[in-house]
Amino acid sequence: MKYADAGVNIAVADDAKQRIRHLASKTFSPAVLGGIGGFGALFALDGKRWTEPVLVSSADGVGTKLKIATAMGVHSTVGGDLVNHCVNDILVQGAEPLFFLDYLAMGKLEPNVVEQLVDGMSRACRKAGCALIGGETAEMPGFYPPGEYDLAGFIVGAVERKKVLTGKAVKPGDTLLGLPSAGLHTNGYSLARKLVFEVSKLKPETYVAEVGNKIGAELLKPHLCYAPGVKALLAKGWVSAMAHITGGGIPGNLPRVLPSGVKAIIDLDAWAVPPIFKYLAKLGEIETDELLQSFNMGIGMIVIVPAEHVKNAEADLKRRREKFFRIGRIERGDTGKARLVYSGALNLA
Repeated sequence: MKYADAGVNIAVADDAKQRIRHLASKTFSPAVLGGIGGFGALFALDGKRWTEPVLVSSADGVGTKLKIATAMGVHSTVGGDLVNHCVNDILVQGAEPLFFLDYLAMGKLEPNVVEQLVDGMSRACRKAGCALIGGETAEMPGFYPPGEYDLAGFIVGAVERKKVLTGKAVKPGDTLLGLPSAGLHTNGYSLARKLVFEVSKLKPETYVAEVGNKIGAELLKPHLCYAPGVKALLAKGWVSAMAHITGGGIPGNLPRVLPSGVKAIIDLDAWAVPPIFKYLAKLGEIETDELLQSFNMGIGMIVIVPAEHVKNAEADLKRRREKFFRIGRIERGDTGKARLVYSGALNLA
């Protein structure tokens, strides 16, 4: 017998790797030493640029949004989602991305699917100024159902030690600026899929008037990258903390960057809730607390700005045509763990 008889075709794998090399090389900078194909990827940190660099790393996946991509036959968007999610995760500590690696596993390698995924990652990396430096593509027959795959990403960035955002600088009087999401991003899909495809029995190509789009296309809207929009704010020291609103929503993520002794007042009526969340809330008769914990509800990143810098920060965002909402403020709280307090109500009508 040959390896191919067990379901692993090395020739097909080599074809996929050639496509990966071409797309990844488009993201390389002079800091990348060598190319794709080594046992380890090499990256030289510029000693002249950094004084006291701190490396910041993170890993994440796309989750069950991959089910939507598979059903639609559209794979390049989830590749970009993966990169953007990881970039945002290290951004909240003030880091800029240096390099990214991916892990892709499927039952049977399909070079066209691999190429779409890596193309999406490559484009997102170039936009973020990040090198797609390597990864792993695994063919695992009998482990994944035909046509399905899993995708994970690993990122490393850097920030000067004196500029690391830890949340300790957050104080009463700070303003919360919410940067809008494009949709669900990469969280809440298990609930969304159950409501849309199991409860309502919709097909991905079904047009939903309440959403103004085919439901599959709406659920594939990209996970936005916020690095370009807040780069200047970070450089000028106008940010005391940031929170990437992913799994767990605002209540699961904002408290992670708040020091003890404060409370965050969130004005729920300060932003327009996107139609997809209103539609899902109606389908599942979901209560507000559950919505806020399951979805980002239209806010993908929260930037906490000291009172003395709010006007400048908002002016810079407007100049860059970045949308934002004033969604709350920091007030003095009880001694002990920081907490959230909601005012107003989500507009779900």
